[in-house]
This record gives sequence, structure tokens and C-alpha cells, in this order.
Amino acid sequence: MPSENQPKAGHRGIPASAEFREFIASGWATDDRPPTPRDEVADPAARRRAALSERFPGERLVLPGGGLKVRSNDTDYTFRPHTAFAHLSGLGAHAEPDSVLVLDPRPEGGHEAVLYTRPPAPRDSEEFYADSRYGEFWVGSRETLADLESRLGLTARHIDSLADDLAKDEAAARLRVVRSADPRLAELVDATRTQAGSTLTGPEQEEADDELARHVSGMRLVKDAWEVGEMRKAIAATHKGFEAIIATLPEAVRKGRGERWVEGIFGLYARHEGNGVGYESICASGDHANTIHWTRNTGEVREGDLILVDAGVEIDSLFTADITRTLPVSGRFTDVQRKIYDAVHEAQQAGMEAVKPGNRFSDIHAAANRVIARRLHEWGLLPEGVTLEQTLDPERGGWHRRWMVHGTSHHLGMDVHDCQLLLRSEYMDGELKPGMILTVEPGLYFKADDLFAPEEFRGIGVRIEDDVLVTEDGYENLSAAMPRGSYEVEEWIARVSR
Repeated sequence: MPSENQPKAGHRGIPASAEFREFIASGWATDDRPPTPRDEVADPAARRRAALSERFPGERLVLPGGGLKVRSNDTDYTFRPHTAFAHLSGLGAHAEPDSVLVLDPRPEGGHEAVLYTRPPAPRDSEEFYADSRYGEFWVGSRETLADLESRLGLTARHIDSLADDLAKDEAAARLRVVRSADPRLAELVDATRTQAGSTLTGPEQEEADDELARHVSGMRLVKDAWEVGEMRKAIAATHKGFEAIIATLPEAVRKGRGERWVEGIFGLYARHEGNGVGYESICASGDHANTIHWTRNTGEVREGDLILVDAGVEIDSLFTADITRTLPVSGRFTDVQRKIYDAVHEAQQAGMEAVKPGNRFSDIHAAANRVIARRLHEWGLLPEGVTLEQTLDPERGGWHRRWMVHGTSHHLGMDVHDCQLLLRSEYMDGELKPGMILTVEPGLYFKADDLFAPEEFRGIGVRIEDDVLVTEDGYENLSAAMPRGSYEVEEWIARVSR
């Protein structure tokens, strides 16, 4: 099993007498309900699998869902399946740990999709009542194999048959596996290929596996209509979470430990509206906003400061939003805060206008970056004598990047930084196409101890981030309902806080 071994306490026990076993195994109602109806995700997932089948004809493809990770002693972290498994199976937040999707080649061509998983244990088994990790008494019921087949439109089998099925017939020598999803299962695949007489060397096998991993990562670049709809749901849920934050900012100031209060409020909405947060929320007030990935969220929220909130709701299908808003805690920007905020907003708009079919992904950063560089040059922050064109020189420039060290965009979907396994030529230099969803998120960061920044700028950090769909003739800002301009943000705060 791919799940990590979980230590078991020796001082606890379940009654083991024959009388108890007989008693607990009896008296349960028969489950005579009809199989679960076909889910709306079944058809899109089947189309994805068909495309994958065409790319790797005659090969047995293994896509693990992953297993449980021990948090402490006999408790585990909340399980989230590997993204490639979720994308191609249609299983989202309710996937069972240790499940594996296999595309098994058919003699006549194409593949049969087989989901290997752990079905509910019989009521007369010890697992049913005594296994605190998998037993129904402890963690709840699981879907039957018939339910999974009916709901997802694929074949479902017991996980115990996986090893034998991987080794059957001549396709055992033509196995590929997404290795990072489950290293221990990858070892089983390696052994199976070797025993079947594969002629590939170890490095060649790993490269074949890496090719599969890159391909299934790249399959998520362009979203279909169903996926775009899921992203809209995630963004709408995130919008609600941000408005809940705005409504409770005075409490964050009053109670102390305000960043944690803000994190908790968003987490409440993320868990209620979806599966949870799509990534660790950044709730960075004051100078903490200048730490790009500030997830400690241990600081105070004070009147007069800005708070940068970078957060997203992951819904049950595992699609996540990724939105950043920088909010004036007191409801209005100071003149200096507005000056910096408006520069970032101008850069973001320039980045958005570069989102259109035929442009390169890197064009988004170039457009936003030029505005950031121009503003910093106008403010006199670049070293004496450095021109705008010099700092924008990709080989020998970059002085302006002191105040914006990160990129402006990334692909978004089932992972907050989606499609990350692609090569640079496919990602940074890739052509924008309708159906892609990406972020546009420039920022300016002036750390409190930055002696090269004007004193009035120090301690101010601003980032604005939206989720953008590439359309046939340009872009659609999917999060446009959340105000961005400085005056619009002030109006938003006033309206929500009434």
C-alpha cells in the first residue's frame, strides 16, 4: 500500500472474543439502493482518457492517487489525491487513498480505464470495526465498486488485484507510471517491467515515466467548458470569502493576532463553500506583505496598515481559485499607499491586455514588468544613470526587480500552480490559446529595512491578482466582480462593512 505506515498504540484493544465478533457482524440492514447515477464529470474525464490513450497506444499507463501521510502517531493529514489521477478519473475530494487508475491497452486498440480501489469491507471482517484507518466505524463508508462504475463510467476493481494485473501479458514490459504520485508503487512498476523483460535501462524507464508525467500535466493547459465552469464556482466561493474578511476586519484589529483571525475567517468559508483552501492562505498585514510567501499569519492587523490577502477556495472537484487583494484596514488608502497601489493596478491592467491568443505566456510578464520598471524609474529609485531600457534588458538589467522579484503569471486549475512539469519551451515560451486560465499578479514590495526605498514607502507591500480566461479574441477576467481599482476597493469595503 502506498500509505505511510502508521504506528499503533499497544495499550488499546478491541474485544476479540468469538462472541463479540459474531455479535458485531450481525444485525445490519441490507444495502439495496440502486447504483449511483452517472456524474456530470464522467464524460469530460472519459474524453481526457481517450486523448491520453491516443498518445500512448499499446502501453499500460499507471496513474496513482497516492496514499495517506502520517501527521503524528496514529493520525494522518487530510488526504488529497494526486492531480493527474483526479483529472483523469473524475474523482475529486472524495477519492479514497491508495486508489490507482490504470489505462489498460486493448488488443483491438485503445485502452480500458480501470480504477483500483479499496471497496467497503464486509460486516463480518475485522477491518469493518477494528481498523481505525480504513474501517467504516472509524472513517465512514466507502463507495462500492458498482457505485464507482455507475458514477464514473469506468471499470472498478479491488486494489488487491493491482499487482497481478500490472504483470499480466506482454504489456507488462510496456508500463509507464507517474512516479512522483507514489514512489513505492513506482518501485513495483520498475520490478514488473524488469521481470517482463523490458529492454529499457533504468534511466530510460524513468525518462519514459517523466514523459508521461509531463504529458498529463500539459493536458490541463487548455480547459474544456466543464472545467471553466468549475473554475467559475471556485472564484465565486473565493469572492464570498474575501467579503467575509472585509466584514470582519474591525474584529481582526480588536481581537489581536489579526492575521490568524483573517486566515480563520477565509478558511471557514473555504471549508463551507468548497473542499477547503487551495493553498496556504497569505494574510499579510503591514511589512509582512513584503514577504512574498508569508503564510505564518502570526502578526497583528492595525488601523492605517494595508493587509495583503492571497487566498483561494478549492471546490470538491479540486479546482481552485487564486486571488490577491490588498486592502486598507481602515477603509481608505493614504496618499502614499494609493500611489504604490495605483502603479501595481496599472501594471496588472497592462499584463491583462497582453492576454490574447497568439501572444506568448511570457508577454504577460513583459507588459506588466515594463510598467513597474517605468514607475520605479520615474520615482527615482533606480541607480543613478540607469535608464528604463537598461533595467529592462533581460541579460544585463533587472534593477527594478529588487521591488518585484516574482513573475507576473502562472497557469491555474486543479493545482494552484498548474501544469508545472512542462518544459520552458511549452510554458514560458508557450503560445496562449483559448481555454487557458492563468493569473495576472504584479506587485511592489518595499521592506521596512530597505534603505534604497523612500522612507515613506518602507513597510508597504501591494499585490493584485486575478484569474483570467483566454478567449477567442482576448481575455475574460473571471474574478472581475471583485473590485481592483483603489477607489473601487474603498467603495467595496464601505459597502460590505455597512
